[in-house]
Amino acid sequence: MAAEGPIGHRYNGEPDLQVRAGNAGAHFSLIEENVAFASYVESIHRGWLESAGHRANLLNAEIDSVGIAVVSGNGAFYAVADYARAVPVLSVEQIEAVVAGLIRPSGLSIAGDPADARGYCATGASENGRAAFLMVWEGSDISALPQNLAARVASGSFRTAVVGACAPRGADSGFTLYRVAVILY
Repeated sequence: MAAEGPIGHRYNGEPDLQVRAGNAGAHFSLIEENVAFASYVESIHRGWLESAGHRANLLNAEIDSVGIAVVSGNGAFYAVADYARAVPVLSVEQIEAVVAGLIRPSGLSIAGDPADARGYCATGASENGRAAFLMVWEGSDISALPQNLAARVASGSFRTAVVGACAPRGADSGFTLYRVAVILY
């Protein structure tokens, strides 16, 4: 900002915030940014607190990671604060284990071979015609099953679940996503 002139969230030839943060190695499901400049650092913080949008970013309860930079130049201080909700980087096996752990308390048996669910996750086609329910979802939160799947799992109508994960389709957005398939028998 000090080199480019007026403050901004993005400059010519620069990718947007989500892509920049992802390229820097951040893994997140939510990201916001405050930018400012002032003669005194204290003025920046006060300005952010007095602005509804900036204050909302500062006080967002969903945020668990913050990055702040302050640079002096041209007789002023330039500040950037990025706020994010971090998402852990998990392997396919770890994703499958988390989702299986959510299903297991219902009493369903978790099949040991995830190949069919992984294939269904990637292509939308299942090799096994015996499946009673198939679902693929994509999101940044795997701490709970999607409501439709949770209802099916809790229904008592199924005995076995196969869980598979694959590469998400929206991976180039900068946001960290998981793609998971569950097949119920």
